[in-house]
Amino acid sequence: MMTLEGPGLVERKIRRLDEKVMIKKKRTRRRIRVLKRPLQAVASVTLQRLYDTCLGVFKGIGTVPTPLNVKKLSHILDCMKPEDVGLREDLDFFKTKTNSVQGNTRVTYATIHRCQNFSLCIFFLPASAVIPLHNHPEMTVFSKLLMGTMAIKAYDWVHPFNGYSMRRLAKLKADTTFTAPCDTCVLYPTSGGNIHEFRAITPCAVLDVIGPPYSHDHGRDCSYYKDTPFSVLSDGEEFFTEVKNEGRGYGWLEEIEIPQESEMDVIEYMGPEINIPDS
Repeated sequence: MMTLEGPGLVERKIRRLDEKVMIKKKRTRRRIRVLKRPLQAVASVTLQRLYDTCLGVFKGIGTVPTPLNVKKLSHILDCMKPEDVGLREDLDFFKTKTNSVQGNTRVTYATIHRCQNFSLCIFFLPASAVIPLHNHPEMTVFSKLLMGTMAIKAYDWVHPFNGYSMRRLAKLKADTTFTAPCDTCVLYPTSGGNIHEFRAITPCAVLDVIGPPYSHDHGRDCSYYKDTPFSVLSDGEEFFTEVKNEGRGYGWLEEIEIPQESEMDVIEYMGPEINIPDS
């Protein structure tokens, strides 16, 4: 039997239905809000100045920035703060307890900008993560530790090299721990620690300015190495007399297959944007 409802009862039911829909919408919005980008894309004058300076500093393949340009670029990077690329200390990634519980040691990186002459990248290393010993052929690299504590080991090749041995002698240029904020590290195509390793002690963020960037088409592939302590050669070549006398500060580097630790995840850069002039 159908019962007719009065206008007041119908209105109350519609009101309750509307309230349920609103509650559902609010809950839905709350879930979506969690997924919002963690970085705030607020304009960064410093990041824009870094990009503009790179345009004039990096002249292309086969060129190395002049000492004056190295100083200019290093000064900008020395003054850079995490906020300039949208990072904050309160992000979950940089909370040591959260990071260690997850047990994640995989490196992640985001590309801010890449062109033929240079690239700007941020590398995120959880605690205990490693970017294995690798080289930067024909490149000049500026590394700025923005957040965290990191151990860096770096080598340069010792010349000459006969090309017949599986391992090659290198001089240790750095074996140091850095804590942000700190000065920018600069390496050159044949000096300054061109072959280096990053090992994160706490969660870290590193901004790299690389010129020119890696390129398979132009023969600038990344090679990886295993290092072992220096020991006296059996053939007794005169070239190694000075090295034998010094002993410490040298190591043998042997090129290896791409290690598993070198595999990285790529994420979208979500910090302040750069104004790129029309070409």
